[in-house]
Amino acid sequence: MMKVMNGKKMIGCMSLMMAVAGFTACSSSDDVTEGKGTTPENTSYLWSTDNGLKACDHILFDEKGNESISGSVIGNGDQEFVFKGKQTLKKGTYLLKGWVYIADGAQLTIEPGTIIKGNKDTKASLITERGGQLIAKGTAKEPIVFTSEQAAGNRKPGDWGGVILCGKATNNQTEMQIEGGPRTKHGGNNDTDNSGILEYVRIEFAGYPFQKDKEINGLTLGSVGSGTTIDHIQVSYSNDDSYEWFGGTVNCRHLIAYHGWDDDFDTDNGYSGNVQFGLSVRDSKIADTSQSNGFESDNSADGSAVSPYTTATFSNITFVGPKLDTQFTNSVDYITGGSMNPNNGAALGKFQAAMQIRRNSRLNCHNSVVLGWPIGLLLDNQKGDTQGAATAGSLKVNNVYFAGVDAVGTDANKLYDDVLVTEYDSNGKPVTDKTQKSFSATWFPKQNGNKVFANISDLAFTANGYIPSPTSPVLNAANFSSLSSWFSKVNYIGAFAAADSWIDSWTNFDPQNTKY
Repeated sequence: MMKVMNGKKMIGCMSLMMAVAGFTACSSSDDVTEGKGTTPENTSYLWSTDNGLKACDHILFDEKGNESISGSVIGNGDQEFVFKGKQTLKKGTYLLKGWVYIADGAQLTIEPGTIIKGNKDTKASLITERGGQLIAKGTAKEPIVFTSEQAAGNRKPGDWGGVILCGKATNNQTEMQIEGGPRTKHGGNNDTDNSGILEYVRIEFAGYPFQKDKEINGLTLGSVGSGTTIDHIQVSYSNDDSYEWFGGTVNCRHLIAYHGWDDDFDTDNGYSGNVQFGLSVRDSKIADTSQSNGFESDNSADGSAVSPYTTATFSNITFVGPKLDTQFTNSVDYITGGSMNPNNGAALGKFQAAMQIRRNSRLNCHNSVVLGWPIGLLLDNQKGDTQGAATAGSLKVNNVYFAGVDAVGTDANKLYDDVLVTEYDSNGKPVTDKTQKSFSATWFPKQNGNKVFANISDLAFTANGYIPSPTSPVLNAANFSSLSSWFSKVNYIGAFAAADSWIDSWTNFDPQNTKY
């Protein structure tokens, strides 16, 4: 065993690194500036209606909702507005008001370096509907930023709505209503559908609670097809999940979930895409009343055996849990939201598992690392037969290292004891056999390449908490023999090689204090 790293020193170093990363990504203004958006050749605004909502072929307005081809406000100020044209937003700073729908046939392009602030009063959200496209292609030096309109130092999770992409790919419910309140439906039979490009994009302080338990996520993907590009995305301080997929086939790379409220990567309703290179980092003071997880994965809400199954494959993910805070206790007395509590009705709870797979999901995870979570793996069999899928090999967790977890596995939601769940009583409460270990804890170490380490420091990560040092055992542990050719075949598990740089320049780990 290696000597345990001093936790306070590690956290202090991580904080310093994050602050530096944040300052390198800052802009110099806290005001909304003229956006100078380009428009179609016809500079007159063509108005219509769309299911009772005002619709227009132009998307920019002035602060009073008047037509303005060089305006700085996205949307006319109505709670719901439909954009039906093709337009490019030139680099600048804009204010997003209301729920702005990019309708079927419309295309909104956003230039690199653009900053879009979400209006709190209107729960501002940008929603790409089936057949519409959002082209937000930033660069490492000039990322596109969706953030709060509140001043530096006053931002909270849920300051605005979020970004939603909806497409025509398959899900296991045929046609679905997107969650969070907007009118938009998603789903179809075109698995190669293209909803646009999100590349080098940050989404900060999203997740306004439309109703109790009906928040918009940081980035929501509803039946998005594989023709869509999702690469280099950072979601920070979301008031719900950082990312959630409802069906679809879209493939994603380089995803960061930073200090989210609920789950980091939530997969549902037959999502079958691939995801490689992901980092989730938790704030030890923020967890949801439903119990926060790294993965939360369902096939369907009732656990039914409907196809397509949720069969997404994740590889090279690093889950940094709350236990990197050496003062952490998994209790409501400690998990208060701290300075980030928005006091908007979002209820706090406890941390649960790095991976909760349930309700007939057949999620797969390979070549990944879990650090400092209360529970490593929770294969929940209350609805459906997730454990049966694991036994049959249709759910795979291979080449995954757990370090510093309290329990390798448990078998039921909100159950923290490593005991076997044998059934559920008439009230839906788990019945346990305390003489046996949980199915999850027994199954995990038997899978190819999986290992459990007592201490976080056993993995020899550098002071920031998630980059491996040159002596780390994760660096030559990868195995891609069972994965498709889509995956980049690196030699390390987790999100990073030693001295890796894919988070450099475009990320911001201190968005609270950034002056936009």
